[in-house]
Amino acid sequence: MSLSFPTMAAIRFGYGLRPGEALAQTKDELIAQVGRGAAAVPGFPVGGVAARQAEILDLQDRLRQIRQAGGDDLARRQQRRALQRRAQLLFQMDANARLMQAVLSPDGFNERLATFWTNHFSTSAAKSVPMRLIVPLYEAEAIRPFMGGRFATLLRAATAHPAMLIYLDQAQSLGPDSSGGMRRNKGLNENLGRELLELHTLGAGSGYTQADVRAAAMVLTGLTVDQQQMQTAFRPQISEPGEHRVLGVGYGGAKRTRGDYLAMLDDLAVHPKTAGHISRKLAVHFVSDQPPQEMIAAMSEAWMKTDGDLTAVYRAMLDHPAAWANEGAKARQPFDYIVSGLRALDSGAGAGDVAAFMQAYRQDDADGDDMAAMAQRKDAGAGQQPMQAPPGPEDEARIKRRKAFQTARALGQGALRRMGQPTWLPPSPAGFEESFSAWITASQLSERLAWARRASAQFGRDADPRQFLKATLADAARDETIRVVSQAPSRTSGLTLVLDSPEFNRR
Repeated sequence: MSLSFPTMAAIRFGYGLRPGEALAQTKDELIAQVGRGAAAVPGFPVGGVAARQAEILDLQDRLRQIRQAGGDDLARRQQRRALQRRAQLLFQMDANARLMQAVLSPDGFNERLATFWTNHFSTSAAKSVPMRLIVPLYEAEAIRPFMGGRFATLLRAATAHPAMLIYLDQAQSLGPDSSGGMRRNKGLNENLGRELLELHTLGAGSGYTQADVRAAAMVLTGLTVDQQQMQTAFRPQISEPGEHRVLGVGYGGAKRTRGDYLAMLDDLAVHPKTAGHISRKLAVHFVSDQPPQEMIAAMSEAWMKTDGDLTAVYRAMLDHPAAWANEGAKARQPFDYIVSGLRALDSGAGAGDVAAFMQAYRQDDADGDDMAAMAQRKDAGAGQQPMQAPPGPEDEARIKRRKAFQTARALGQGALRRMGQPTWLPPSPAGFEESFSAWITASQLSERLAWARRASAQFGRDADPRQFLKATLADAARDETIRVVSQAPSRTSGLTLVLDSPEFNRR
């Protein structure tokens, strides 16, 4: 290993260095982050889990009332748009809180694992209006608490969460020969069964057949969402009766129960193909697009010996020599890049200057409406007065706050959208790409350069570029980067060069 352990651990297995933050010195300290993370309450959903569940129920009830109401179509559309705006506002606040969680957390390895598993069990807030409230809750209550335990527990929590059931249309899947299916003249939806085998457990090309996909979907019938309570439910009346064989193992019988699909999930969780598939995905995410087979084998062996204890799998990954070799083999994805950049710039007392700014301006606070009202006042007076009075102090304050919000958005969620990795909005159930070539392109680098310039101008005006380079990359900085940064014509240019360097864009 050419880099020191603390530097390599922070860059490859975390979100980089942050001024004043202690670095992990051992593998045990990295592993300890997983336990702390499982017990911690994330900063999202904003308001907490109980408040969010109540908000979801209220949204569902209001949408139902609008659908059932007669009368003016225009009034109903306006009511629906108001609910959509409210849901979108909460979603934006949650997405910003998710970003700042990664920026401020000292447990970078745990935060990286949260990103990995949320992407592995992908859902999208774009599916429907309620999903904008449900998907952040999904990560908080179905992913983060279970990342250090047995994979079977995580698989159960993710598969049966309303976010997954809605996203993959499991709520529309009925056993064709069940009493409920025949009465409603509706049938099977194979989406969840297919993604369960192809993405979440065994992996594509692992030997399962279309018959296994259909059988898995049959076993999953009955698993649905209670639309009144927006909770997971099991309805025997829509569950396909009989035994269904997945990979040669039978599940179910004349009387179907929740235990049928749980038994299938538990068996898939400890299948050797699952161990190999997910071990490889973990190694690809953290170490290399082409991890050595010996590393995957060591992780898979730990998986099988412990019945899928994920902490043991992480330990096997960290214990392999390849985990600490060939620095820079992976590209930082957009979320990784922006979080690492904000962490690097986040100097100052307490939460830091960057965090204080991003949190203070994480929502628009209806300033857009205020600005529109100001424009309307100007337009209304345009035909009456040849000249307009200058904005008053209140207007100037609103304009200043609006500009600050726009900057915070441009450096956070706006940048993630432009770079192609918007929070909780993956392009498909397969999630975001992992490969180097997907993220290191001419357009990507152009967006990153623009971001680096704006972030450096906003937060780094008083920073010494040479000290910033040392604090940000430590012994990962190349001699060429040190030389170029030391010759930068201005402080902002120097910081921009650090954030745009090959070392900062890789891990």
